[in-house]
Amino acid sequence: MQESHAHPGYVNVAKRLKRASGHLQNVIAMVESDRECIDIAQQLHAVERAVAAAKRALVHQHLDHCLDDALQGQPQAVRVAMADFKDITKYR
Repeated sequence: MQESHAHPGYVNVAKRLKRASGHLQNVIAMVESDRECIDIAQQLHAVERAVAAAKRALVHQHLDHCLDDALQGQPQAVRVAMADFKDITKYR
């Protein structure tokens, strides 16, 4: 079984997921009330973006904490390579 990795950054991830959940509930209500397709599509796009933002925040949280901890004591070149990797993931 995996060890629990509760981090303060998880609060931010949870906020983003709650926002996505709220968007999704709005989309469901829009579908049930027979709203225009373009309005529904726009809100679905907002749901997708909110979930993607939560996923990105979770990945960066992992990179910033879990992997940094694992790199303690590693040679400078390894730490620089990880820093470069973290930087480039922002452009995903």
